[in-house]
Amino acid sequence: MTDYNLMIRQFRELAKDTSDPVSIMANTSALIFYSMSDLNWAGFYVVRGDELLVGPFQGKVACAVIKKGRGVCGTAWEKDELQLVPDVHAFPGHIACDCDSNSEIVVPIHHDSKVCAVLDIDSPVPGRFTEEDATGLSELVRALEEVL
Repeated sequence: MTDYNLMIRQFRELAKDTSDPVSIMANTSALIFYSMSDLNWAGFYVVRGDELLVGPFQGKVACAVIKKGRGVCGTAWEKDELQLVPDVHAFPGHIACDCDSNSEIVVPIHHDSKVCAVLDIDSPVPGRFTEEDATGLSELVRALEEVL
């Protein structure tokens, strides 16, 4: 079980010395990757025009570009809703950047009331992510939004 209160406190310490979004996202992806079990990818996709471009991450190589509304990340962006997907293979339009991924959670990140990026976390374990993860990661994203 992930201690999200500790993760958020650690995030605030890591983020207090910089206002650079890339630095903050880089450390946040590492914090998540090493704080949560059974992950194969943790990172960010950043909105650039009508696409999401891969940002700082930990894990296997990733898709570089995702169109709005495509896959789990593009759907989270388009709908501006957290996506908790226990089986990515059953998700309509899933983009298989890594064939080892079986479950995924994606949280939209906002700046000036618009989605500016998404936090994307993948696991090789089916059903890896829970409602507790959704709540904890949403709280982490709110802390991230405060410093972006």
